[in-house]
Amino acid sequence: MKNQVQLITYADRLSGGGLPELHALLRAPLAGVFGAVHILPFFHRVDGADAGFDPIDHTQVDAQLGGWHDIKSLTQDVDVMADVIVNHMSSDSPQFLDYSAKGADSEYAGLFLTFDAVFPQRATERELLGIYRPRPGLPFTHATLKNGEHRLLWTTFTPKQIDIDVHSPAGQQYLQGILRALSDNGIRMVRLDAVGYAIKRAGTSCFMMPETFAFIGEFAQQAKALGMEVLVEVHSHYRQQIEIAQRVDWVYDFALPPLVLHAFAFKTAERLKHWLSIRPANALTVLDTHDGIGIIDIGSAAADRAGNPGLVPDDELDHLVDWVHDNSRGQSREATGAAASNLDLYQVNCTFFDALGGDERAYLLARAIQFFVPGVPQVYYVGLLAGANDMELLQRTGVGRDINRRRYAMGEAERELDRPVVQALLELIRLRNTHPAFSGRFELLDTDGQTLSMRWRQRDSFAELTLHLGSLAHSLRYSAEPGVPERMVLFGRIAADATLP
Repeated sequence: MKNQVQLITYADRLSGGGLPELHALLRAPLAGVFGAVHILPFFHRVDGADAGFDPIDHTQVDAQLGGWHDIKSLTQDVDVMADVIVNHMSSDSPQFLDYSAKGADSEYAGLFLTFDAVFPQRATERELLGIYRPRPGLPFTHATLKNGEHRLLWTTFTPKQIDIDVHSPAGQQYLQGILRALSDNGIRMVRLDAVGYAIKRAGTSCFMMPETFAFIGEFAQQAKALGMEVLVEVHSHYRQQIEIAQRVDWVYDFALPPLVLHAFAFKTAERLKHWLSIRPANALTVLDTHDGIGIIDIGSAAADRAGNPGLVPDDELDHLVDWVHDNSRGQSREATGAAASNLDLYQVNCTFFDALGGDERAYLLARAIQFFVPGVPQVYYVGLLAGANDMELLQRTGVGRDINRRRYAMGEAERELDRPVVQALLELIRLRNTHPAFSGRFELLDTDGQTLSMRWRQRDSFAELTLHLGSLAHSLRYSAEPGVPERMVLFGRIAADATLP
C-alpha cells in the first residue's frame, strides 16, 4: 500500500455518473492527488437496503455504474480498494431465493445462518442477551420461506441482509469466488466489511472472538495468495483494536475522529496525545467515512463500563456528542440514534465539517492532524469537498447515515473544488503525498496540555505541525529542497491572523 492519501467514495455519488465519470474526475481535475481510491460497494445492486452493502451478486458490477472493464481501466491509473462483505448477502440474492424455494433440498441450505444452526440445543435468556449487536434488539428475523417453512434467520444488520455461515462449503466457495473476481480485475486491496460479526458460537458474544481472529487470518492468507492486502473494519473498544492490529495487515484508526473533535471541544490535546502514544501504526487514518462518527471506539466497553474504561470518560463523551449536535445546529441529532431508521448505538451521523460548526480553519487543522498521525490517510468524498449535512436526502430516505452521503450532480464536484477551503485541503494532501519526511520517523513532541506538536524527520528533511487548542494558533513548517530555506503553510487567508511565532 502506498504511503499516500487515499480517497473513499461511491462510484456514483461524487461524479454524478458511474465508474467512467469517476475515472474522468480522477484523471482531471484530481489527477495525481490520491495514491489510491476505495470504491464503496459497486456490486449488483448498489441501490438495495443498505447502499450496496447488501449485495445480490458480489461478483458482478452493477450495470448502472459500468462493468468490470471500467474497474480494470481505473486500476491502470490508480490503486483500487474494494469491499468484501463477508458477513451477509441480500435476501434477493439467487442463493437465498433458491434456498427459500427448496429449503433443505437447496444446494445453498447450509449457506444461511438460522437460529437452530447456532443453538441446536436451544438458547438461554443469558446467551441471547450476551450476543453483541450494534443496534437494538436481537439479530434474528422471522421469515416464511417460499416453500412454506418458517425459519428464524440470523440478521445482524437488517432483515434484508441475511448472515452466512462462512465455514460451510457453500460459504467458503462463495467468498473465494468474490476474491477471484476482484483479483482477476486488478483489485490489490480489499476491506473486510462487518467481519467482526462473521463467526457465531453459542455461549459467546458472537463478536471478535478467537475464532473470528482465526477466520480473518485464514481469509487474509487467501487474499495474499492472490496478491491482495487486507484491511479489517471493526468498531470496538480501543484495546480490542490494538489487539486486532497485531494480527492483520491494516486496521482503521476509528478512535481518531472523535478524539480530534474532543480536542477542539475541550480545548485540550491530552486525550489525543495519550492515544497517539499507544495506538497501532499499521492503521488507515480517517476523520469521516460512509458511516457515522464512531463513539464506541473511544468509550468504555459496553459490557463493563466500570471495568473497561475508554479513552474518554463517559461524562466527557456525552458532552462531546451534545457539542457536535450544537455545532450542527441540531441536524446531527435528527440523524442519530432513535431519530433515524438505522438505529446504530455507537455513531453520530454528521459530516465532519458540520461537526466542527462549519469552521474552515478548524476543519483544515483537523485534516492536518490526520495527515501527521502515523498511518495511511483516507479522505471521504464529502469531506474532500468540505461538504455540509444533506438534510434533503435525510428527509427523503429517513436513513440517518444519508446525512453524509450526498449525491453530487454532474459537474458539481468540479465547482466545489474551486472553493478556497478545498484548495487548501488539496495543498495539504499534496504535501503529505510528496514530502520525504513522511517516510521517516514520527515524533510526538513534549508540550503543555493545550498544545499538540508532531514532527516527521528523515535525514535532513522534516515536517512539523504545532497547534494550540485554546486559541487555534498554529504553525506548519517543513523543509524545502537542499539550500532552500524552510517553508511555512498558513492555510491561506483563513489563518493568517492565528499563527504561532
